[in-house]
Amino acid sequence: MKIAVLCGGVSSEREVSLNSGAAVASGLAEAGFDAALEDVNSVSETIRKWRSLGADGAFIALHGGWGEDGRLQSALEAAGIPYTGSGAKACMICMDKEASRDAASRAGIPVPPGIAVRPGEKTDFGKLTAEWEKIVVKPANNGSTVGVAITSDTKEASEALNSVWDIDTKAIVEKFIAGRELTAAVFGTGHGSFSLPVIEIRPRSGFYDYKSKYTKGETEYLSPAPLDEKITRAVMDYACRAHKLFGCRAYSRADFRLSDDGTPYFLEVNTAPGMTSTSLVPKAALAHGWSFPELLARIAENSFGPSE
Repeated sequence: MKIAVLCGGVSSEREVSLNSGAAVASGLAEAGFDAALEDVNSVSETIRKWRSLGADGAFIALHGGWGEDGRLQSALEAAGIPYTGSGAKACMICMDKEASRDAASRAGIPVPPGIAVRPGEKTDFGKLTAEWEKIVVKPANNGSTVGVAITSDTKEASEALNSVWDIDTKAIVEKFIAGRELTAAVFGTGHGSFSLPVIEIRPRSGFYDYKSKYTKGETEYLSPAPLDEKITRAVMDYACRAHKLFGCRAYSRADFRLSDDGTPYFLEVNTAPGMTSTSLVPKAALAHGWSFPELLARIAENSFGPSE
């Protein structure tokens, strides 16, 4: 089977996507697939050049923007091109942190208190910091911690919000949950999906920002996470519930903050998570007993095979 690995794009996560694409193409080849690496710059270009690729399906290694928000997935579906990962609707809701937060909360999954803010709307950071002490300001439709700020200073919060408008048209301002950083990857589709081992993320300095994510040695990863069994079960359950709630397919990754009182707070679901050497899904798969090539083969088989 020939698989075109789509990567690059034009979002703020382009460099990460290029690294993911290279790793995926190499891993698929090791797993026995005929993998072709394709740096794509637009949805229309991807569809236009598809026939010349002669591929049987697409592995989406794009992060952010039109590669992860459902636009590419919609176009691929319209063109009858099989692709890995979640469908357009799931991608759309997961990319929008306001929509996914609201849906998760209604489903009984704990989320940090927070609000969505749009350009021109007044935000009383004094009131928010008085109530929540420390707050998180982040783009509503972006990943890789680009544009994220954590502060208790109202001036810094205002500056961070203004910076969001350079990359997004909506921001999320939420209470910072002091505690531990956790993530849980989910594999499968529908009733056949299950959580891989939970990972704890411990940045060596500051918070889990872009540098900590993509620089080797900047972060310690504990897989499986050293957690109480009850908390482990709760995190895995919430990750699976979110995966099914949003209609995710094949694989996804849910991020959480674990408060000091033991409550896992849901932050977001990634439908096209990173696949670099420092990425979390490959680490979770390895803890489960799957090599990176085996993980990729399973994703391809689950995505291109009969759906439930």
